[in-house]
Amino acid sequence: MEERGEGMGGGSVAADELRLLIERAERLEEEKKGIADDIKDVMAEAKSRGYDAKAIRKILQIRKKKREEYQEEQSILEVYMQALGMI
Repeated sequence: MEERGEGMGGGSVAADELRLLIERAERLEEEKKGIADDIKDVMAEAKSRGYDAKAIRKILQIRKKKREEYQEEQSILEVYMQALGMI
């Protein structure tokens, strides 16, 4: 009675497959960390050149969205801000 994944194709084959999947995910996590560090460097460079990093991050967030989605979000925001007397 082996507990190493007999129901998933038998013993060490399933264990090997699982190990490979975990190792692949670990490599991707490392790459993700490296990319996050690169983005931090770009933001630090932008800040050192006088740009506002928060504004750049907001622009990146906006550019990810579809134009219609962004416009709808802005319209709702404007309605709410008017209701609160902010504009």
